[in-house]
Amino acid sequence: MAKTVTSALKASAASLTALLLGGTVLAGTAQAAPAKPKTPSPPAVMSKVGGDRLSLPGTQVNAAAGVPALPKGITARSWIVTDAETGDVLAEHNAHWKLAPASTLKMLLADMLIPKLPASTVHKVVPSDLKGMGEGSSLVGIKENLTYTVKDLWLGVFLRSGNDAVHVLSAMNHGVPATVADMNAEAHELQADDTHVVSPDGYDMPGQASSAYDLTLFARAGLQLPEFREYCSTVTAKFPGDYKKVKHPKKGQPGKTRETFQIQNTDRLLSGDYDVKPYPGIAGVKNGDTTNAGATYTGVAERGGRKLLVTVMHPDPAVSGHNAVYREAASLLDWGFKAAPTVKPVGTLVPPLSQVPASKTSAPSSVATDGRTAVAAASSSSSSSSRGLWTAAGITAATLVVLAAVIIVVRRRRPLPSAVVPSGASPSAARDLPLQASPPAQRTAPDQEQAQEQTQGQTKAQQPGTSPDRPAIRRRPRSPRKH
Repeated sequence: MAKTVTSALKASAASLTALLLGGTVLAGTAQAAPAKPKTPSPPAVMSKVGGDRLSLPGTQVNAAAGVPALPKGITARSWIVTDAETGDVLAEHNAHWKLAPASTLKMLLADMLIPKLPASTVHKVVPSDLKGMGEGSSLVGIKENLTYTVKDLWLGVFLRSGNDAVHVLSAMNHGVPATVADMNAEAHELQADDTHVVSPDGYDMPGQASSAYDLTLFARAGLQLPEFREYCSTVTAKFPGDYKKVKHPKKGQPGKTRETFQIQNTDRLLSGDYDVKPYPGIAGVKNGDTTNAGATYTGVAERGGRKLLVTVMHPDPAVSGHNAVYREAASLLDWGFKAAPTVKPVGTLVPPLSQVPASKTSAPSSVATDGRTAVAAASSSSSSSSRGLWTAAGITAATLVVLAAVIIVVRRRRPLPSAVVPSGASPSAARDLPLQASPPAQRTAPDQEQAQEQTQGQTKAQQPGTSPDRPAIRRRPRSPRKH
């Protein structure tokens, strides 16, 4: 009897202890392991912009004799490989899935704003310019009361994904709300119907979304602009820093000089990393990484006279590891260059609305029941229009890594396509622009990317600078839009 009472007391004590510790009071019942987060699935039906097959979930490719198999191990939720000249979609996977875009959305900002603000414009930063940035934003290191050229700011955007540079540019465009409205209007003009902009820097915000298809449209539109091509393909640059007092200045010499610090492009297919080599023929375009978006990337590369665009969104880092977005993008580019001569497209990149003849519909293609793409009249117009954008010359960025000197030389051809030109320039004048080449850039050891792109340029406190009054914004003429 005593043993029975003792056992009962021990059981009661154990149950009471478990209860106090938040455990179960049922002997022999194991606690359930935390549920694994469910992997999101694409919608059953997505946008048909670019072709009916693009609306279907899963991978779309016309496999046939002579067409290489798609690379194994691609974990991205969404990706697309396209011919940058013809607009042909060579293959895609959930390309119209609306996902958080991260800093790749900054390509749309550049599409809209580069033609408005001359690169040489000087702006003095005021405190209000830098307000409203999200916590943990990536920064290039802009300081209040100092002056920067528009070119400086764009280099900060493309190389370091600086949200501070984005907000200063937005201030020059009448503020963040006006810039967001302009970006949404630009997305409409480009027929990027999956895109909704809430923050101009791509910071995670409720309702903000884009797609691999739309990001490719943004890159393709931006690559028509010589400034865009210059910024996105720059490996390293000198960024303005603090003013330093000159000791014992000579007669006529200023009492202080402005220092600079080096910034390096965080696009690892362009600059390289300890586990990723620069991709041969790469010319940018933009990368991103936030909590909600994961890693995102759009790149353009040329090989053998063919130019391909690739966009990859949200690969699984647990499976693919560090720099997964770049490795998957590189493998898709490799496939695209091998497949392009023989693979039949599954869709097309649509042209901007202002280039669509009034008699044509916005639906560019249809798909036959046998699975082959039957390109309709609108698609033919789209493709020929796209070819016109790129016939002046190709984008070339042959990256030469000289290990002994640790130098990357980026060669860039800068054609200005006849169909899309900056304000005030004629198509004929654009075709006459000479090709230019960038100077060699000294390469430093690449910094590792962190979540939320927390990369910052380091500067010291400095004296206020001076600048001319804020210039009037030059706007690019546009065709009427439907809202």
